[in-house]
Amino acid sequence: MNAKMIEQIHELVKQRNASFVGHRNAFFCRQDEKACIERKQNSLEKRGAEVVKSTVRGDVIRSQNMNHTTQIDYVVQYEQLIGIKGKLYLEETAQLRRATFQDGELKDDKELIDKQSSEREVITPEPWLESRQQPLRNQSFRSGYDRREAVRYAERWWNDYNPEYKKFTDNCTNFISQCLRAGGAQMTGYPNRSKGWWYRGENWSFSWSVAHSLRWYLSGAQQGLKGEERDSAMELELGDVICYDFDGDGRFQHSTIVVAKDGNGEPLVNAQTANSRMRYWKYEDSTAWTPNIKYKFFHIVNA
Repeated sequence: MNAKMIEQIHELVKQRNASFVGHRNAFFCRQDEKACIERKQNSLEKRGAEVVKSTVRGDVIRSQNMNHTTQIDYVVQYEQLIGIKGKLYLEETAQLRRATFQDGELKDDKELIDKQSSEREVITPEPWLESRQQPLRNQSFRSGYDRREAVRYAERWWNDYNPEYKKFTDNCTNFISQCLRAGGAQMTGYPNRSKGWWYRGENWSFSWSVAHSLRWYLSGAQQGLKGEERDSAMELELGDVICYDFDGDGRFQHSTIVVAKDGNGEPLVNAQTANSRMRYWKYEDSTAWTPNIKYKFFHIVNA
């Protein structure tokens, strides 16, 4: 690694950041990420929104040399002040990226998430069974679901990891479950991993950590944490959950929690794996997005 390579990365990050506020200067960009930027710009225009200010900061975390090839891994965090109908909110995104140089020339630059640039959670091979549950014993619970506490947790930990819980490579649903638990959602089903929704010690239900299982659990739960399907995102409240089937094939790979609303009353969400804060719920700026994407909207019911 040398100063010239670091300078190239700095310039690349600067140009990418400028693209969010309407500057169309040519810069090195993978085709899938270019499409994400264009979809985000189109989405902002359709919503009547604009990026008022975009700032970025970053750090190199490691480098590796192999013959004539150098790989530099670095972290960048974008902060975008977005205005819509007189209302401002701050969207934040953290990315782990890798720049690849050959003989000092930049050849590739990509985001490193979920085994190379995908926000899709790997589907567990374990079956999802019935959702009848037995109460989790020896636990104390608050009465009802406290949306404020769920959102407070989502804001505190969206770009960090609570040491009281296991951290997964695909951490999106584990994070959402922690948010729900912070809001007082009741755990049920222990010790059967295929039933209920629970976390205890070094063990947890599939629905706690797997997006597809959480989606089906919320559809059928009769006690403890319960969800009611809504027809549209506009019907959701703070602390509610959105599940994502990026390919539209019935397999859900991602989960988010609603933490705010934009000037149109549409949800803004927090999520992990690709750590995001106050991201527009449709995820059109994700490399995982496809035209076949399907969503499930769950209103969390007081238990």
